[in-house]
Amino acid sequence: MCEHPAAWRRLGGEGTGVGTVIAERDGFRLEATEAAAGERPFGGRLTVRTDLAWEVLRARFEAVTDQGMKAVELCRAGAQWSVDGTRRPDLDGCVDVCASCTPLTVTLPVRRLGLRKGEAREIAMAWVDVPGLTVRKIARRCTRLEPAGGRQCYEISDEALGTVRVTVDREGVPFDLEGMYTRAA
Repeated sequence: MCEHPAAWRRLGGEGTGVGTVIAERDGFRLEATEAAAGERPFGGRLTVRTDLAWEVLRARFEAVTDQGMKAVELCRAGAQWSVDGTRRPDLDGCVDVCASCTPLTVTLPVRRLGLRKGEAREIAMAWVDVPGLTVRKIARRCTRLEPAGGRQCYEISDEALGTVRVTVDREGVPFDLEGMYTRAA
């Protein structure tokens, strides 16, 4: 997987993030951190564990704000989800998680879906707002576009991000998330 962590900088605000994908014996682990400055500075961290088919099994999100540190943990068993140990039927059917604090979670549907050029798919995902750590289900449409600049390119549409174009490297790790992040290293 990623031989080196990827680093991003926020566009339209101050902040940087670092993330990587680690291959494990029974799946994959995504690790990312972000520091955001500005009106509401915060630090965010996530760990997402998947099976070999890139379906999320567990995810932990942490945030540090002027209110202190807090965390939320999501677990999936089949189609059922729990958040901090409490069953959340409203999240049933989600396979992916996405966080507002890093572009790294875009890797999950890119790798899992394996879309061909021109192919699109609707998916349900658990959206985690960072730093608030609220969790809700959103519908996302992923469309694979023609390559751009030698990189795979996708269009992602959902209520949280709007419609954005994403370019990814050969491992499916985001390079640019239109208007939001760009790769720094």
